[in-house]
Amino acid sequence: MPEVIFNGPAGRIEGRYHHVKDPTAPVALILHPHPQFGGTMNHAIVYNMYYTFVERGFSVLRFNFRGVGRSQGGFDNGQGELSDAAAALDWMQSFNPESRYCWIAGFSFGAWISMQLLMRRPEVEGFISVSPPANIYDFSFLAPCPSSGLMINGQNDAVVPAESVEKLVERLKIQKGIVIDHEVLPDANHFFDGRSDELMGTINAYLDKRLNDREEAAA
Repeated sequence: MPEVIFNGPAGRIEGRYHHVKDPTAPVALILHPHPQFGGTMNHAIVYNMYYTFVERGFSVLRFNFRGVGRSQGGFDNGQGELSDAAAALDWMQSFNPESRYCWIAGFSFGAWISMQLLMRRPEVEGFISVSPPANIYDFSFLAPCPSSGLMINGQNDAVVPAESVEKLVERLKIQKGIVIDHEVLPDANHFFDGRSDELMGTINAYLDKRLNDREEAAA
């Protein structure tokens, strides 16, 4: 898990990167929660999702948005953070030009940024969106959502009510050719305190199914 520093639009960006020697290995980018509320690339959920992809043979990058840790710059209400994410994906792809496909995952604020990046990057084949803040930020840019993925939230989320995520998922489900899986963890809060094992179990099962389906389709 080597530490990396690369150039972003606001200066230096700090990250952690796992590289797979196979030049065709898929890549994954993991985005952390809100920088102004303690979100960093070392958040437990971000860390665990990072290793979920590592264990499945991906080259994986997680990084600190501008103004977090040793990343330069200051919080930019999402616009600059989206630019940071695009720069991070560019940096990772520069080392993996023959990569077969790409996934993106984000938690809370990072889920909002990840879905915006998804709209701009057609190479992103799948996504995992944990506690997407559908009541706080506008997700209407997902028109249509270009890739299938998983949205997962807690039943007792006091930050993002479960109903707001349900409405977002229902709107996205009407799109032809796109499958949005939605899981609600009973009794879980926004941060999945005490329920992280169940969260990661759900994510692992979803990812294994998607990757297995992909291999079978390619066979």
